[in-house]
Amino acid sequence: MLTQTAVKTRPQKLEEPKVEIRLSEVLSALTFALDLTEGQPEGHAIRCCMIGMSFADHLQLNSEERSALFYALLLKDLGCSSNSAKVTNLFNGDDHRLKYRLKTVNWSNYLRAAQYVFLNAAEGRSLLKRTFQVISLGLKGPAAATDLIKTRCERGADIARSLGFPELTAQAILDLDEHWNGHGDPNGLKGNQISLLGRILGIAQTVEVFFTAFGPGAAKDVARARRGSWFDPALSDLFLNEISAEKDFWKRLKSPDLINQISGYEPEDRVLLADDNRLDEIADAFARVIDAKSPYTVKHSTRVTEIVLGMAQELRMPASERRDLSRAALLHDIGKLGVSNMILDKQTKLTESEWEEIRKHPEFTYLILRRVNGFRHLADVASAHHERLDGKGYHRHLRENELPATARLLVVADQYEAMTATRPYREALPSTEALQILEAQVGTGVDGRAFRALRDLVAKGKAPPFEPLSD
Repeated sequence: MLTQTAVKTRPQKLEEPKVEIRLSEVLSALTFALDLTEGQPEGHAIRCCMIGMSFADHLQLNSEERSALFYALLLKDLGCSSNSAKVTNLFNGDDHRLKYRLKTVNWSNYLRAAQYVFLNAAEGRSLLKRTFQVISLGLKGPAAATDLIKTRCERGADIARSLGFPELTAQAILDLDEHWNGHGDPNGLKGNQISLLGRILGIAQTVEVFFTAFGPGAAKDVARARRGSWFDPALSDLFLNEISAEKDFWKRLKSPDLINQISGYEPEDRVLLADDNRLDEIADAFARVIDAKSPYTVKHSTRVTEIVLGMAQELRMPASERRDLSRAALLHDIGKLGVSNMILDKQTKLTESEWEEIRKHPEFTYLILRRVNGFRHLADVASAHHERLDGKGYHRHLRENELPATARLLVVADQYEAMTATRPYREALPSTEALQILEAQVGTGVDGRAFRALRDLVAKGKAPPFEPLSD
């Protein structure tokens, strides 16, 4: 879990990064958000990448294949948020715990799959509710599991393509859960029908999960047990006979400094850089990951961005500041990937403990973005979207003199979008009502200048729902 002692300091103004940034530095840091979504310990994706690139070394893959594999390993979970709501609905349980446990189960074995269902369906509920949940899952059958994996893998491959990665990378992500014996998903590919890079992703992921949860012995045991069923026998043998025997192999995976180590695994003649356009693409791609977490936030990040940029134009903010504001808005809710869909999609009133979980997401946003070279300077503003001028917001309880103009704009845009969108507990509010609620908070909760910029934007029909206010 991401942890850091909260320090109340004034958020800094957004500033454009000036140094040359490696793409691997940006994406490896962002994988911690994907680890949160999958319920995995910090560094899961990076350790998978380190394991997978050891296969690349022994197989003597060419530079193009190594580069494609490197980014496929880092980004294998790009689609993981897209099935979170479905997992929660199917099992009536916490998607993070369900996903974590599933990775240690041989779900292609009907007995093991049945045990997983019985142990996890409606966990903590009454016997009657658990029984009905098990029956419901039984009626849906294997098709439901295939659909979950298909959604995840196809979404991840699609986002990888949108980031400009080659088809080799996208295909590996798509093949992540295919099995050598043809009993995997989503397409039931068998043997060499599965891309080589996809086969490497599959074994690297499982080995990492068992290593982190149970140690090196368990990692080798699972590679041996699933040889010829889940895994390409040649890859299992390579791992068991050579890779796992390498000096310092297991020690490297335990390094406390994984982010700084991982760039050394990228092919030196294929190092990719993150220029401004690439950073924009990454922010947009991760906004898609964020918004896919819940059916009620399908376009939240992009709508907030559209609204806040319109407000910035109303205030004639310089283009350079608008660019960073756009990135901060796209990424402001990245911390919500660490919140269970049991809470995000709950249709009844949240308990106080559930509210405490919700209130953690701005801090998660801060801690994630602070890791990311290229987005580090956005962390203060992006994580301030639930602050109030009177200091009664969260997570840092900042007051009026501690909130820069960009953060004040984001606060207003976020609230307005949330009110004018459907939520599990209410229908969308009309623009006029949302504006009235915001106006009542001017001077205490929200900034007057920011509110007026929004009001003018809405009046012109340039903010969702794109209907100008009548006189």
